[in-house]
Amino acid sequence: MRNVAMLLAFLLVFAVGGVLLQIFLSRRESKWPGLVLPLLTFLYALLMACSAVAYNGGFPWGAVLASLVLGNLPTAVLLAIYCSCRERRKRRDDVEKMNIQDL
Repeated sequence: MRNVAMLLAFLLVFAVGGVLLQIFLSRRESKWPGLVLPLLTFLYALLMACSAVAYNGGFPWGAVLASLVLGNLPTAVLLAIYCSCRERRKRRDDVEKMNIQDL
């Protein structure tokens, strides 16, 4: 029971750390650092789909589709965080441009 609690605590810290890292990278001036984590999770989902094909020997559509959908859930969450942070940055930059033009 204690090992399960420690594992869940570790996974929670890992997930929260990943989200905080994504927010930090998405707020950078360049847009590319914020796309690193979604790209890594997408590649991991593709690896899961390829391993489902290699394990079964054929092309099991159900296993491939399930691994792609479930594997890309973190990708979707990270991209939503990225888009949210970039939209806020764009809005703030537009306000700064308006303030500069008003001077």
